Amino acid sequence: MDLSSQTLDKSLKSRTTRVATVAAAYADDVDKAARFPLEAVEAMKSERLLSIMIPAELGGEGCSESEIAEICTVLAQSCAASAMIFAMHQIKVSSLVEHGIGAEWHRAFMRRIAEEQLLLGSATTEGGIGGNLRNSICAIEVKDGICRLEKDATVISYGRECDAILITSRSHKDAASSDQVMTVFLKDQYTLEHTQPWDTLGMRGTCSDGFLFRGEAPAEQILPQPFAEIAAQSMLATAHLFWSSLWYGIAVDAFVRAQNFVRAAARKTPGTQPPGLVQLAEISSQLQVIRANIATGLRSYEEAKRDRDRLSSMGFAVALNNVKIATSEMILDIIHQALRICGIMGYKNGTPYSLGRHLRDAHSAELMISNDRILGNTANMLLVHKQETSLLG
Repeated sequence: MDLSSQTLDKSLKSRTTRVATVAAAYADDVDKAARFPLEAVEAMKSERLLSIMIPAELGGEGCSESEIAEICTVLAQSCAASAMIFAMHQIKVSSLVEHGIGAEWHRAFMRRIAEEQLLLGSATTEGGIGGNLRNSICAIEVKDGICRLEKDATVISYGRECDAILITSRSHKDAASSDQVMTVFLKDQYTLEHTQPWDTLGMRGTCSDGFLFRGEAPAEQILPQPFAEIAAQSMLATAHLFWSSLWYGIAVDAFVRAQNFVRAAARKTPGTQPPGLVQLAEISSQLQVIRANIATGLRSYEEAKRDRDRLSSMGFAVALNNVKIATSEMILDIIHQALRICGIMGYKNGTPYSLGRHLRDAHSAELMISNDRILGNTANMLLVHKQETSLLG
C-alpha cells in the first residue's frame, strides 16, 4: 500500500466515524418513528461517501469492495437502517461502475453522483413476482429514442428520498420474464403512486414503501448489458457481501453491549467469575467465523473481477451464496446469546444494553433475498458443481 492509499484509508476511517456518530445519535428515534435517517444520510453526503466507489477519473475515489464493506460494518454498529441505505446505494453504484463505464450517459451520470452526492434507490421487486429479482412482469417500451415503463413495485428502497431509481423490467413486451434490463430513471423522470406502507418489524428507517412507478426517459439510460449479467457479475455479489458486512456490524455491537454488561457485573463482585462470561467467549468465537467468512468472500470477489469466466461460474455463485446464508443465520444466534447475557436490561428499551432494535433488524437478514430461494438456487447448481474439498483452494 502506497502513501496515498494510507492517507485515503485514514480519511475514510475518520469520515466514516463522523457519520456513524451522527447515525448513533438518531438511531432509536429513526427506529421508533419508522422515519428516514435524514441526519445520517446528510452526513454521508457531507463526507462525500456516496461516490467513493466511482472511479477517480469520474470524480470518485475508486474504493474497493472491501473498503465499502468496512464502512457498512462501522455504520451498522450505530444504526442498521442507515447502514442498509448506504449498502443499497453502493450496490447500485457497483452496477454502474462495472456495467456502465463504457456508455457516455452513464459515465456522465456517475460524474453527477460524485458532484451532487446523489442517492440511488432500487426497484427490483414486483407485484406477482415478489422477491424473485431474476424475473419481471412489466416490460420497458422503447420508441423514437424514448423508453417508458410502468411497474407495480412492491418495494422501492427509500423510494421517496432517493434522487434516482435503478429499476428492472423485461427488455420488451414480447421478451421472456427472465430477459431483463436495468434502467436509470432520474427523480424528475418518474412519478410514484403510493400502494403499500413500510410498517415493519425491523429496518424501519429504510422506508421502502411500495409504489406504482411510471417513468419516461431517453433510451440511453438503459444499462447496455442484460440484467442477467449485471445480477451475476456485480449486483448479487455486492449485495451478499455488503449486507453480510452490515449484519456483522449489528452482531458486533450486540457483543459489545453484552461485554459491557459482564464487565459491569465483574466490577460489582471482584474476584468472582460473573455470569455470562463463558457465553461471551462463545460469541467471540462465532464472530470470528463470520468475519473470516466475509473477508474470504471479499477477496474472492475482488480476484474474480479480473476473470469474467470465474465471475460468472457456479463455484463463485455458490461461494457467495454461502457467505450470505451463513452470516444471516449466525447473527441471530449471536444476538440471542447477547440478550440472554444482558437479561432484562437487554430486553428493555432505553438502557445501555438494549438489544431489541438489533434483534428486530437482524431478522431481516434471512429475508433479503430469501434464504430459501438462495438455497434452492444453490441446490440446483450443486447437481453439477463439485464441492471444494481443499483448505486453501
